[in-house]
Amino acid sequence: MAVKLKAERRDDLTKSYTKQLRDKGFVPSVVYGKDKEPVTIAVENIELLKTLRDEGRNAVITLDVDKGEAVQVMLHEYQMDPLRDELIHADFYVVDMSQEMDVTVSIQLEGEPVGVSNGGVLQQPLYELQVRAKPADIPEVITVNVAELEIGDAISVGDLEKVDSYEITEDPDATIVTITPPEAEETLEPAEDGDVEPELVDQKGGQGEEATE
Repeated sequence: MAVKLKAERRDDLTKSYTKQLRDKGFVPSVVYGKDKEPVTIAVENIELLKTLRDEGRNAVITLDVDKGEAVQVMLHEYQMDPLRDELIHADFYVVDMSQEMDVTVSIQLEGEPVGVSNGGVLQQPLYELQVRAKPADIPEVITVNVAELEIGDAISVGDLEKVDSYEITEDPDATIVTITPPEAEETLEPAEDGDVEPELVDQKGGQGEEATE
């Protein structure tokens, strides 16, 4: 079931009005989609962040725009203010609930690997997976159980159990997680003391010779 989010139409696109919206706690946004004219709106910053925190990045949102009909959307892109760590703009894409779409889903590891308990090191080269699914079937995360991994073991995309509701389109050979052996400590051998005396060099750069009168 899609979560609801209220929005207001934003007809004034001047910088001064946009600043006023942000000062009041709203995020200037745009709604667009296939065969649909873009509509400029504003949503409450706190409500949008709460929705993303509770429902995840790929949540289907019922956007209730005043003076218009509600539409099913997903957050497509957003911009953050790096200094204030605040949302300053968001793009919503109108989705067709009957059509599959390609999205990125985060990987969540589950369990403490046996190999790590034995001194191995867990390495995770892949943190997200490309997934194809209808909007309502997109998983919030994809959980990978790593509890039984020994040192030297690995899990690749092709090892994951297939699910009817969505398709993972990532390269099957891509490694998700592996347990590597502990790094061996490097032992530095002390340099041997040589008994050879250093070669003498005269001031002219030549090798030392006996002085002749």
